[in-house]
Amino acid sequence: MGKPALNLIWMGITLHKSLPRGCMNVNYCVTCLRWHKPCWCCVLRGCVPKKLLVYSSKYSHEFEESRGFGWTYEADPKHDWSTLMANKNAELQRLTGIYKNILKNAGVTLIEGRGKIIDPHTVDIDGKLYSARHILISVGGRPFLPDIPGKDYAIDSDAALDLPSRPEKIAIVGGGYIALEFAGIFNGLTSDVHVFIRQKKVLRGFDEEIRDFVAEQMSLRGIEFHTEQSPQAILKSADGSLSLKTNKGTVDGFSHVMFATGRRPNTKNLGLVEVGVKLAKNGAILVDEYSRTSVDSIWAVGDVTDRMNLTPVALMEGGAFAKTVFGSEPTKPDYRFASIA
Repeated sequence: MGKPALNLIWMGITLHKSLPRGCMNVNYCVTCLRWHKPCWCCVLRGCVPKKLLVYSSKYSHEFEESRGFGWTYEADPKHDWSTLMANKNAELQRLTGIYKNILKNAGVTLIEGRGKIIDPHTVDIDGKLYSARHILISVGGRPFLPDIPGKDYAIDSDAALDLPSRPEKIAIVGGGYIALEFAGIFNGLTSDVHVFIRQKKVLRGFDEEIRDFVAEQMSLRGIEFHTEQSPQAILKSADGSLSLKTNKGTVDGFSHVMFATGRRPNTKNLGLVEVGVKLAKNGAILVDEYSRTSVDSIWAVGDVTDRMNLTPVALMEGGAFAKTVFGSEPTKPDYRFASIA
């Protein structure tokens, strides 16, 4: 194969601001591709839709509290799930258009398809080959579901953002902030919420007083916690309802069972091992202090490296990569001021 036609093939669209602008400033042509359909992680599968659901869920509590301030209602307010989903999707579509324009204005060609690396400079995108001096991987992570019988009946945090109907009764497995955020959302939208955690307390690693206060306040709002319980199986009844079996027994009657049990780097079927990219045991891409992999022309940033899995950190890593590779300014990601629990 001759000289690569492109400067960069960028697998995954999670660094929409820092990377294209960094490359545009030094007049480098960038070609991006999307590894799987749900890209724009924060916009479609992260904070943006989650916040819209949080805003919706808050009103039920505010309606109730407003009575103490003199408000009266001829009838109790009713929530329409389909309206929430339609308006949420319309907003996500609007934002997606904005981010596509950012890429276009930065001189980026967006190729939507599945990519697989076939050599240190070449990516196969749905049967068509593209070559570049550098390949950057930023495909993020994917939800992890424990391998238990009946796991196919469960949903993950991605699916929970786009349900066709409101859960009547939901079991949420996990005690981290993602699990608790969704517990609060569904509780505010009047679902019967049960949270199952393996530990005695929620939010492992957080301040102890915060852990106690959050659990207390969520319980006062009607969320039921099942502590020191590990899921063993999900069972489906003839009427379609689900039961969650744990080490302490079985709870019946759920319309949904959701796992919020962490995420794993999204590195399957990318061809990484075949071209010599070294991975950690959990599938994370191993990189040096400049985000370069064990193959000199292949780089990785964001959650796929499992360093500090936060959106602003991924943006910072992308900016450091752009300076290093295209700005002749070797820059290490700086994690000193990242906010953590």
